Amino acid sequence: MPQQPDTARTGVARVGLDQAEAALVEHYPSLVRLAYVTLPPSLGRHRRVLTAHATVQRALRRVRGGEPGEEPRVPAQRGGAEDPAYALVRREVLTAVLAYGRRPRWWPRRLPAPRTVRPVLPAVWGLRFFPRSGGADELALEQALSGTTAAARAALVLHRIEGLGEQATRTLLTRAGATDAGSALRTAHRLARMPAAAGAGALLRSDEFDPTLVHTRPTDLIRRGQRIRLARGAGAVAAVLAVALAVADRGGSSAPVAATGTRDGSVSARAVDPALLLRAPAQEWSDTSRIDFTVWPARGSRKDDRGLLGRALKVWANPARTVRVTATPSTATVPPAQPPRLLWAGNLDGAAVTLFADRDRIVRYTEPTDGGGAPALDFARTDDADVTTGAAVVIARAGDNARFLLAPWVAESATRDLLKPDAPARGLAVGGAGVTAPLARPAAGSANCHSWPALQLRSSSRIAENHAFILTDLGDLTPVHLTYTPPPGGGAPAGQPREATGSQALLSWAHTACSLNGVRGTGVRAVNNWEYARQQLPEHAGRASWVCARADTWQGPGRVSVQLQLPAASDSAPDAVVATERNTAVCSRFGRHVLADAKWRSRAGHWYLLGAGSRETRRIEVTGGVHGTAAGPTLAVRAGQASHAVMTARLANGETLKALG
Repeated sequence: MPQQPDTARTGVARVGLDQAEAALVEHYPSLVRLAYVTLPPSLGRHRRVLTAHATVQRALRRVRGGEPGEEPRVPAQRGGAEDPAYALVRREVLTAVLAYGRRPRWWPRRLPAPRTVRPVLPAVWGLRFFPRSGGADELALEQALSGTTAAARAALVLHRIEGLGEQATRTLLTRAGATDAGSALRTAHRLARMPAAAGAGALLRSDEFDPTLVHTRPTDLIRRGQRIRLARGAGAVAAVLAVALAVADRGGSSAPVAATGTRDGSVSARAVDPALLLRAPAQEWSDTSRIDFTVWPARGSRKDDRGLLGRALKVWANPARTVRVTATPSTATVPPAQPPRLLWAGNLDGAAVTLFADRDRIVRYTEPTDGGGAPALDFARTDDADVTTGAAVVIARAGDNARFLLAPWVAESATRDLLKPDAPARGLAVGGAGVTAPLARPAAGSANCHSWPALQLRSSSRIAENHAFILTDLGDLTPVHLTYTPPPGGGAPAGQPREATGSQALLSWAHTACSLNGVRGTGVRAVNNWEYARQQLPEHAGRASWVCARADTWQGPGRVSVQLQLPAASDSAPDAVVATERNTAVCSRFGRHVLADAKWRSRAGHWYLLGAGSRETRRIEVTGGVHGTAAGPTLAVRAGQASHAVMTARLANGETLKALG
């Protein structure tokens, strides 16, 4: 029998089946993690856990599937540092997960992928599995991974967890069936550099991405009972039909079958049929990487009231002139093209309320329960909603109060006054259908701004650990998410917006909350307070802060206002707005450079021109009616009260920046 060539001469290592099995058992957690991260997030965490384990356990079948008497081979690793048996099993696992759900060319496209492609064991009945929940960073990385390809997710694990070099990663991906390994590796590098995924290697090693450490929950027990009864009923109907068909066949005659649906099959007829409304399972939100309105279950005491649901859909499809219709900017008010998703239906404060989600918008229908008055339709955009911007909806307003419908992933709810940063948050009662107790609305107008009620919510640990955030009502259907970016300092990299729940963030918002009246009812999605500079005032007058408040709309364009926070005796003293600009990228991740100036009068009566730029500012210059220069991000120069000046800054990259406004 001819001798097998050795590894040194061929660059190929022979691997026995026993060696492959031993490697699989030894490295089982790493292999399952690789499969779990690479599999499509759309499967949900439960199905991904089971499929990851199944894929790894089936890897030996592929290893065993070679020619009889021939041992599997794998290219030898340089220096022999890596076990060739583990490299072989890892390649087989990667090949399987990259091919998951891929249909053979001859397979009909209308049918799901065959069972040979999608492993079905292990299978679990009556329980849902999901890994332990991580924090906000893990959730951000999970959301970033869901927007990439399977090859890119695999490349991130291979490069950051397995420690493979770029060439080895590219080669392994290609041999496993990836069509563009180079692009996948570049995407993995971008993921590793994303601020939301800082320390991607450490995050991938956390429990959030470890499918060998899982929590269990029961499936929907009520729905399970309904399915069992439905299956029994379907079995009885099938038996009756079988007997009827047998009798008809013996009689040798046939009868025409009655058609169902409309004659022209119009989509609009289906869209207004309450029986076809989409309804998410009650626990779907805890088993998916997509956290938005698509996983809200249908709730409310009238969610099965066909009469109310039918009226709401018909008014939406063809509103009469008496129907009051409102919409946030750029929100379409056209009828639904397909059956929308039902979120809530019930009675509140003397009105019947129905809430729908239709792709990138939500729609609220309200009709008086006493028969008086006209119904109302309210529309709002919700594209790219997430765990915070999709956490609540204003379900009803009555007088100076509002009620919110909270997302199913909200575990704790409280309210706080933004003008009292030192006061603790107070608990807010929530009913069984997810509706809060009435909460006072922020008063309109700066003259009436004596308090600013806001929601402080905390998401369930099943999706993110210790993640609290603040929302406020600005008159639209969806409340506005408030965030805060701290000032630069200590040589740390540029900060990212963070939740406005810390003491420093609350103090900043105490000064700026009343300015939110300027963006009331304009379709704002989120507002971030960026404290981009701090400046020592002349004549030992203390330290001032420069804050760029950016309001981002669901529509896309943003509006910014630069405010000067001067030393004040009161924590809630309003800031002086020194510059504003609309439809700009300034103070966003696409416009990180900002410069602003303001006149300031000292206690001695002297007037100064102050200026401050963001962290990349290296020099500030003033020309015109005032002259002066300063090295660094801040400037203070004596100036007349009515003098006019032009301020510019030189950035670290050599570019020139003009003052805002």
